[in-house]
Amino acid sequence: MRNFYLILIVMLCTTTFTQAANMQVNPEAKSFKYSTTVETERPILDDITKNLISAYQKNPSDANKQALRNQIAINYDKVLAKKKAKLAELKQTAKDKSKIDEMQEIVDEMIRDRENRINQSLARFTDSRLKPGIRETKDGYLPVLGAAQNVSVAYTTVSNEEYAKFIQATKRKAPSNWTNGTIPAGKAKYPVTSVSYNDAVEYCNWLSKSDSSATYRLPTEKEWEQAAGHMPKDADFNAGKNKGITPVTSYSNTLSASGAVNMWGNVWEWTSTTKANGTKAVKGGAWDSKRTECRTEYRDESRNPNNGYNNVGFRIIRIK
Repeated sequence: MRNFYLILIVMLCTTTFTQAANMQVNPEAKSFKYSTTVETERPILDDITKNLISAYQKNPSDANKQALRNQIAINYDKVLAKKKAKLAELKQTAKDKSKIDEMQEIVDEMIRDRENRINQSLARFTDSRLKPGIRETKDGYLPVLGAAQNVSVAYTTVSNEEYAKFIQATKRKAPSNWTNGTIPAGKAKYPVTSVSYNDAVEYCNWLSKSDSSATYRLPTEKEWEQAAGHMPKDADFNAGKNKGITPVTSYSNTLSASGAVNMWGNVWEWTSTTKANGTKAVKGGAWDSKRTECRTEYRDESRNPNNGYNNVGFRIIRIK
């Protein structure tokens, strides 16, 4: 039971602090080592919430589910109150207006997204797959708790060496940032970029044809957010810290809610969600993004699906 509770705590906050920053190359990219507006304390799953989760698992009744949801809402509102207090403090003490703007954006987002985030947490805590070891990958994929029971997410974004197998098999055009159709030296383990949304879809289709036991596709924006979970306040990842992209397994101790890595920073990730202007939503931010743009709930970024971008890659959903 103790291990079970530990797993639940990890579901709310991730393990971080894996690599030393080389340098902060984007002064607007707020990182836990550089920004005083990013608090470093971790949320604690209190005994009341633990007991309600346990009660639901023993008896998954509507009453127990509602009681758990009510407690999640109480916990959420406590965090929101702290953010509002921090914002009020910054308005009185901050010398740099950007710090106020950053916290204001976080508070506004938390208010706007309250019901959605409470429901996402409830879905994870009531998923029948929730058990010790759920965030440890055995085959490169991890269950997306709160999504459909057969939905898993890839542990990493697709790498150059993985995409090269697709190029070789299909004779499709290589990404424009490769050298004469070949992966740049030393970049095999790095995320493939400069691939369009349509290229990523074709890669998934190729995988599906190669595996009769599963179907592969890009995540929806909602699935991506469910897999990522809320970005921890002190999360360590590649945004404004390095001069470019890092390998797909870098910052591997910074885990998302599902256990996947690099869901924040490094490269934006294509999703299948279409925006009103016909573009496709991208999620997670990139190495050259502001920290606030990397937040899971940030939904203001999209790209033309016909184009490739040097800071956009993709991650796969498996249906099995």
